Amino acid sequence: MTECSVPNPYTPSPIPADRSVPDAEETMSRDQIESLQFERLNWALHHAYENVQAYQELFDGHGVHPGDFKELEDLKLFPYTDKEFLRKAYPFKSFAVPMSEIRRIHASSGTTGQPTVVAYTENDLDTWGTLVARCFRMAGVQPGMKVHNAYGYGLFTGGLGAHYGAERLGCAVIPMSGGQTEKQVQMIRDFEPEAILSTPTYLLTIADGFKKMGLDPKESSLKTAVLGAEPWTEEMRREIEQTFGIDACDIYGLSEVMGPGVAGESRVTKDGSHIWEDHFRPEIIDPFTDEVLETGRPGELVFTALTKEALPIIRYRTHDLTRLLPGTERPGHRRMGRITGRSDDMIILRGVNLFPSQIEELALNIPAFSPHFTLEITRPNRMDQMTVNIERREEVTVEVAEEGAKKLVHEIKTKIGSSCTIKVCEPGSLARSSGKLRRVYDLRDNG
Repeated sequence: MTECSVPNPYTPSPIPADRSVPDAEETMSRDQIESLQFERLNWALHHAYENVQAYQELFDGHGVHPGDFKELEDLKLFPYTDKEFLRKAYPFKSFAVPMSEIRRIHASSGTTGQPTVVAYTENDLDTWGTLVARCFRMAGVQPGMKVHNAYGYGLFTGGLGAHYGAERLGCAVIPMSGGQTEKQVQMIRDFEPEAILSTPTYLLTIADGFKKMGLDPKESSLKTAVLGAEPWTEEMRREIEQTFGIDACDIYGLSEVMGPGVAGESRVTKDGSHIWEDHFRPEIIDPFTDEVLETGRPGELVFTALTKEALPIIRYRTHDLTRLLPGTERPGHRRMGRITGRSDDMIILRGVNLFPSQIEELALNIPAFSPHFTLEITRPNRMDQMTVNIERREEVTVEVAEEGAKKLVHEIKTKIGSSCTIKVCEPGSLARSSGKLRRVYDLRDNG
């Protein structure tokens, strides 16, 4: 790494004596946050340009230089980046520090192409743990609690990111990872954790595990769930909270930007995740025109990392669809609305755009159906067709479920504008997830 021409204004904070109280940056005013963002963003742009050849070539190709950054609004002068930008630098050409300063390397699964590789210096890891701890504390997790971590460990950032954040908060972590649902239930019964970390759909799989063993999930020790890694609706929150008798809060992140902990939700307000804007500058853009949209308008979420040393991230297109809202529980930090889907996961069915979360929202308002469903897209006779495979609840008869299916067909047609077929499935018959759930099976290429 060359010496950056702009000094790094950020120094990680020491672990506070009382870990139950907010960090000083959490309670900053909006003006204080934006002043901090300007200072840190100025460094981040220079750091990326001067230490990563790919950024230098990208900025030069767009005729822009870090010296052109004079005010926060000037960020829009700089080009967007995306997964493809990082993939072209595979494996380590996107790093801005020498390998001797790297302390952790993670990578995406690479199921849709070349994996994206992410790295962390000691300062990066310290920051990551601090921000995850913020999210957990705001969600109701307290120092001294036992925390059952059912996120997957390994190259996926979820497991270790959550693990070190809970330790940073002063919790005892049970590193269960995903899978082995029967053992998950046993560990929860025996170790009596107060909090659990997982994807929302996997927590429902754990609930099924309780019921199969003749146990009521409400009678477990769990009081709080911090859930992320996949979009989920308010209807899913209601299902989880009623099933376990707990508070369920969202946590947001993605590997390229940091991992879990970029934003977190308050147990008090449950009104969307506050983005930690002392470390990330969010934007919402129109995914089709690339225009930057004002606060409140829905579009695609874009992030610039302000303090990352190992892997600079400038105007990274997440493809997550949401909107920015004023802060509530932490007024200086803006909130993001619930993720409604991903611009690259949108289903286009006979000219209608839809997302799995829309189906989930409608289905969970029909008492006959469980939250377990999949969508199959086929093209018989050269005409797109969607089939919703959804389980009836245990206590619901087939006849009642079939009536519910008629209602769901009507709801999808009138509220989304798409025709579909509903296939009622037996309880427990659809595949369960131990990590990120696959909802959509697009079989159109297979005829």
